[in-house]
Amino acid sequence: MNSINRRTVLAGLGAAGTGLLAACGKDVPDTPSLLSPTGSQVARAEKKRGATGRVVSLNVTSAPATLDLGGGVLTKSWAFSGQVPGKEIRISAGDTLAAELSNQLPGTTTTSLHWHGISLRSDMDGVPPITQNPVRAGSNFTYRFVADKPGTYFFHPHVGVQVDRAMYAPLIIEDPKEPLSYDDEWVVVLDDWLDGVTGTPDDVFAELSHHMSGMDMNSTGSSRATSSRSPSPSMSMPAYTPGPPSASSGDGPATRFRLSGTASPLLGRDAGDVNYPYHLINGRVPTDPAVYNGTPGRRVRLRIVNAGADTAYRVALGGHKLTVTHTDGFPVEHEEVDTLLVAMGERYDVLVTLDDGVFPLVALAEGKDVTGMALVRTGSGGLPDPAVRPKELDGRTVTAGQLRASDGVRLETKDPDQVVRVKLTGSMGAYDWAINGKRFDMADPTANPLLVQEGQRVRLDFVNATNMWHPMHLHGHTYQLGDTGPRKDTTIVLPRSKVSVLFDADNPGQWMLHCHNAYHSEAGMMVLVAYGA
Repeated sequence: MNSINRRTVLAGLGAAGTGLLAACGKDVPDTPSLLSPTGSQVARAEKKRGATGRVVSLNVTSAPATLDLGGGVLTKSWAFSGQVPGKEIRISAGDTLAAELSNQLPGTTTTSLHWHGISLRSDMDGVPPITQNPVRAGSNFTYRFVADKPGTYFFHPHVGVQVDRAMYAPLIIEDPKEPLSYDDEWVVVLDDWLDGVTGTPDDVFAELSHHMSGMDMNSTGSSRATSSRSPSPSMSMPAYTPGPPSASSGDGPATRFRLSGTASPLLGRDAGDVNYPYHLINGRVPTDPAVYNGTPGRRVRLRIVNAGADTAYRVALGGHKLTVTHTDGFPVEHEEVDTLLVAMGERYDVLVTLDDGVFPLVALAEGKDVTGMALVRTGSGGLPDPAVRPKELDGRTVTAGQLRASDGVRLETKDPDQVVRVKLTGSMGAYDWAINGKRFDMADPTANPLLVQEGQRVRLDFVNATNMWHPMHLHGHTYQLGDTGPRKDTTIVLPRSKVSVLFDADNPGQWMLHCHNAYHSEAGMMVLVAYGA
């Protein structure tokens, strides 16, 4: 049996690609042995997936790009194959995906691809330095895995705060036995945007973490000891006139990027940290929106993905009801709603029967009082006001905790073999976001793991001891909210509250559990969920 522990030397970080990655750190005699991401158990689990034998091969290139966001907004960022969102990948359940990543980012910038929400083999999860070496600039790495669970997913880097650039794209796994009846699909990707407009994500993180001057910078341009950070690209800033400076929320003075005074009853308190000049739907600003052209009476499946870094969105289609059918790829008992709350990393599928006319699809940045907009056009009509707020935004909202898993995906009822407390700690003032009081350290990644055993039913108790909400994402698994709630991989944990989730430890390896606010995660709100050897 292959295993690693904290005394093992981290080997081969200079090489992009393959090999067992082990942890480095202090010599701690009683540290448990952990299952390797490349161990025989991982290969055994992969063989159990229902593979079709088909292989879908493609290339994904990460490189600097000048992006047209519409409305005359041109910005320089990093993107997948020069577009935002990146090109959609669509395969069938059971297909093997062979995706070659080509890193053409500047300087010594490393990167990776994380396949968000996919239950896949551990060594293909794309998390340096846990499951692979970081992919160096000028190098390639091929991700190859069986994707056997149908649903709406996406992929993005798992290095620094790169997720807040243009490096994200939808991944749709179609069900060959699709039970839903509909006429068409539209993939809707939401994003909060500032890169190349008011600064870069690295600038934002530096300000939020109070290290804007006097930083002890390492070779990657980061302020903490980690192998995963990357430098900022050279930017040419398009014209942008920001609004008035935000007022202090009591934790410090107004600053360039920090947003204060946000509030949302749906999110419990503080809605977000970062002041974004634009909120995009399918890569377009509201003054020059993306458009879906359809026919009245047609039933359309909207696959909604929140690829943002700091913003939850309340989504509504003016003049229409939405029927929720899936969340995070898994079916739920259908619920009709007016509007949806979608946190970073969450996905929702909804059905809508189109009326005749031109209708705004609006993504309200929850608690930030600004919107993104796209259009659904089935007839004649003019362009709605880019700041339109359809009444549906104030209508019936059903949160994930009120949904029920469909019978076919609900976990078998049984007592958990293990209960793990996951206390979310930290504050905006100190920016010391952590789990169980310990900030994740890339230099010692297997320190303080949450240990599970293959074959066990595990209950995670998320206990939020902070004054902010956190969308908590588990890699390589889906969990169930409570005894009958939906199957998910990302869920909102409100301030000063507790959420219990259940999952079966059936995918051996090493997996990250973290807040999907990119800046909270980068500050340290991550922990390793590791299978014991």
